[in-house]
Amino acid sequence: MRNTEKKKQKTLSVIVITKNEEDRIGRCLESVASLADEIIVLDSGSTDATVDIAKKYTDKVFVTNWPGYGLQKQRALEKASCEWVLSIDADEALSRKLYDEIARVLSENPDVAGFKLPWAVVVFGQTLNHGRSARAPLRLFRSAGARFSDDIVHEKIILPPGRVKKLSGRLYHYTHRDFGHYLQKNREYAWLGSKKRHAAGRRGAGLFVAALRALWTFFSIYIIRLGFLDGPPGFLVAVMYAQGNFNKYAGLWSLRRMERLGKQQGQDNRA
Repeated sequence: MRNTEKKKQKTLSVIVITKNEEDRIGRCLESVASLADEIIVLDSGSTDATVDIAKKYTDKVFVTNWPGYGLQKQRALEKASCEWVLSIDADEALSRKLYDEIARVLSENPDVAGFKLPWAVVVFGQTLNHGRSARAPLRLFRSAGARFSDDIVHEKIILPPGRVKKLSGRLYHYTHRDFGHYLQKNREYAWLGSKKRHAAGRRGAGLFVAALRALWTFFSIYIIRLGFLDGPPGFLVAVMYAQGNFNKYAGLWSLRRMERLGKQQGQDNRA
């Protein structure tokens, strides 16, 4: 348990969505337990001990179906009753510095709509300081007027007008259990990204451009964001993100191709 020096002026709801996270949910909830006024967990049918572990930290655990990331997080947000909300994933945890900074936000109540939290990706036994760890997702925000987009993957938090600032403490992201899990998530997220873009009418520009996008992704993460300073894990992460980006746009190409062939076959059948 952690104690804060200043008394909180504002309350905090922590929202988490889960499925089969028994090996990580405890670490996540432990890192926020003494900071949160309420913790809301929405589980989408775990077959392991995730729900039982979550109930050790909160009585607000709900089991639901799975509508996609954006809609599921919006369901959790709608159950939040506090003035500030921290949206955290089951594979994440607050660092001590970030914990203290959020406590200070709640005690001082700054005139901002939300805060971005710098990631610290932990993968293959190493905390990355560059590459993908150069990102800072929006996770802490005022609840009034906020909502999640309906995207099935890579959902966004949509806030009313107001400043968004960045804290300096890091949000640990234990993104992959092992390399097999990495491959599985890469495949799933790429395919979801393909379907999301296809549903939005995106064209993608073909396989050659998909390959160029992959090369740019590698260059951006490994060179521009200094991923090479993270050693072999930094190189592997850059390659995997490049592969995922190629698969996403190759999947979009395949969906558009099959759609086009289906329409052509339909026209031939009517002829």
